[in-house]
Amino acid sequence: MRAVIFASLAVVASAQPPAFLAQLPPAARAEAQDIVDRADFIFETRTEPKRVRLTTMEKLFDHPRVSSAMWRSCQFVPGFYAFIHPDGAWSIDDARGLKGTLRLVYQRPGQRVYLVEGLAEAGRLRTPFPVGARMLTSYRYWEGKNGFETQLQTWTALNSAVLGVMARPFRSYIRHRQDEFIAYINGNVATFGEFADRNPAEFRPALQRDGDPIALREFDALFPKK
Repeated sequence: MRAVIFASLAVVASAQPPAFLAQLPPAARAEAQDIVDRADFIFETRTEPKRVRLTTMEKLFDHPRVSSAMWRSCQFVPGFYAFIHPDGAWSIDDARGLKGTLRLVYQRPGQRVYLVEGLAEAGRLRTPFPVGARMLTSYRYWEGKNGFETQLQTWTALNSAVLGVMARPFRSYIRHRQDEFIAYINGNVATFGEFADRNPAEFRPALQRDGDPIALREFDALFPKK
């Protein structure tokens, strides 16, 4: 039944471009439209409500280096590292063959839209070839009556027609792995945001051991001692 529901969502989403496309800058809009038009996979997920303030989560969204350090301190896997680029984009790398670069192309209260370039080296997704993809990601978030909630929508286009042909026997597996992974990331970020809201000081010893001085300095600025 769940597969049928997601398949139905995919049909609807592919038939009707997302409304936020019209709000993107022209260059980003053209790139996003191309991804939507060529999407191999379409996915939507929501998180369970978390007892964390929206302002705390936005601190984490705006500081990916701190967020990745906190992710590692929770010992979530894979252990991502984040790198900020001069143009404001940022990359994540798990040092085991999974990489992604994210560009924030639209932002309003309660929503962020990213263009993503991702690469999984051969074997990283248990496929015999590397899987490269471009993604359009819409991240909506709000404080509901039961806590902080999110809705994540993604459109994924594999990087080449040849890859699409090669991936065909693995298509359902790759889609399942992507959907599962995105839901896992989304849920865990909200979880350690909840921990940070409750008692941020608990993170500091682990961040010191992690050894990223920039992340530690940003953490102290974002979560000053009371």
